[in-house]
Amino acid sequence: MPLLDHFSFLAPFYDRVISAPGASPLVELLLPGTSGWLLDAGGGTGRIAAALGPDFERIVIADGSLPMLGQALAKGCCAAVAGYTERLPFGDGAFERVIVVDAYHHLADQGASLRELWRVLAPGGRMVIEEPDIARFAVKLVALAEKLALMRSNFVRVERIAADLEALGAEARIVRQDHNAWVVGVKRIAHFGEDMGLILFC
Repeated sequence: MPLLDHFSFLAPFYDRVISAPGASPLVELLLPGTSGWLLDAGGGTGRIAAALGPDFERIVIADGSLPMLGQALAKGCCAAVAGYTERLPFGDGAFERVIVVDAYHHLADQGASLRELWRVLAPGGRMVIEEPDIARFAVKLVALAEKLALMRSNFVRVERIAADLEALGAEARIVRQDHNAWVVGVKRIAHFGEDMGLILFC
């Protein structure tokens, strides 16, 4: 739990003062049209879930701020679960899609969170992590401002996030556009050979 709960304080007017990132690149990278559920980890007020709602069967937001989740539920676009990404209350492979939009740098334990998010992603599923590109000077200034505001922020290069996903077995790639970057991780499906005991990945 952070020393200052910035997001609970901001919840009533967050959507008015923080512009929502465009959903179009995210939708394209998620490859909508799949059956199953999408997890919006750190989804806050549901501004992304509301934009993605028509493209997915069901969206669940997991966030540590109850006031932010209250705003999300008021939109009527998703289900909401209070909790932190380091320990998610979902079974293995519960979601066909997982997103983390502009929230990865706020996670207290990024390694533990990534492992949990990967655990709840179904085989064949796709995870997309959208972050401000810390390689850009303007984003470095944002990172400094958040530290001065005593926010729990730890911006890392998207190459590191991609490498961490690959260490978990993902097929990962990076997409950049302006000041944003997306890390796309696909969870391979294991096929077990009946006769030779081989494991093949696709």
